[in-house]
Amino acid sequence: MPTIFTKIINREIPAHIVAENEMFIAILDINPLVLGHVLIIPKIEKDYIFDLDDDVLMEMNVFAKRISRAIQKTVLCKRIGVAVIGLEVPHVHMHLVPINTADDLNFTRPKLSPSQQNLAEIAEKIKAAL
Repeated sequence: MPTIFTKIINREIPAHIVAENEMFIAILDINPLVLGHVLIIPKIEKDYIFDLDDDVLMEMNVFAKRISRAIQKTVLCKRIGVAVIGLEVPHVHMHLVPINTADDLNFTRPKLSPSQQNLAEIAEKIKAAL
């Protein structure tokens, strides 16, 4: 059964897409830790990041680097935190989270619930920074 991320990749369900190439898609997290929280998702459906082929893992990091620079131009923050947890959805995804303190990358904190309009505006700003 396809994951929610595969359904997004296949355009079966909507998402706020920030960037995409033949190997990856970058989308806004709809329940972010902070505004500007982006997910980097490979288009191949693997459950665990270290099951990815080395070249895919390398390219994922290069893709994430480009997106992180655009986020940093868009959202006031000191750094872009990176996390790979992989317990919520059985499809590899990397979190890029604008942070000012280490606590901004605390996944046990309550998530935000921004409006679709707010998400769309942030997505457009990140795209423009690319």
